[in-house]
Amino acid sequence: MSVPKEKQRLSVGSERYLVFQIAGQDFCVPLTSVREVVALPQTTRVPYTPSHFLGIMNLRGQIVSVFDLRLKLGQKAEQLAETAVIICDYEELIFGVVVDFVKSVLQIESTQIQETPMVESKISTEYLEGVVEKDDRLILLLSLGKALSLEDIAAMRRSQTAA
Repeated sequence: MSVPKEKQRLSVGSERYLVFQIAGQDFCVPLTSVREVVALPQTTRVPYTPSHFLGIMNLRGQIVSVFDLRLKLGQKAEQLAETAVIICDYEELIFGVVVDFVKSVLQIESTQIQETPMVESKISTEYLEGVVEKDDRLILLLSLGKALSLEDIAAMRRSQTAA
């Protein structure tokens, strides 16, 4: 039995990540947690939700909660032509996060991931899993699970059950 070429290229400690940008900084999340990337759709606001919770959208008949990750990380939320929504899976929830733009898919070896340094930053380092240096740039590995607060998860559940 032969191994498909795609499987042959991935080494044991290797994983693919979706790289995106917010406020000029590169971030990435494991590709396994990403369903798809879509253009920023029209959303319906849901009352009594956090300011970074944009609302809900209809994605081919499925109601999906949408968060503006830029606002969550304390950045400006400008609508650009490249602004995108990354549709993600987290536990039993499906949600979208708005980013400035998606850059690429990158294969990262686990040995390339360094600990996140303790720094004073507008972006909470508790959301980060580590840092990777790739092609003379630093890419921050974002933990979507850590970025979502209990309030965010509750807002998602309320909006998806109300819809």
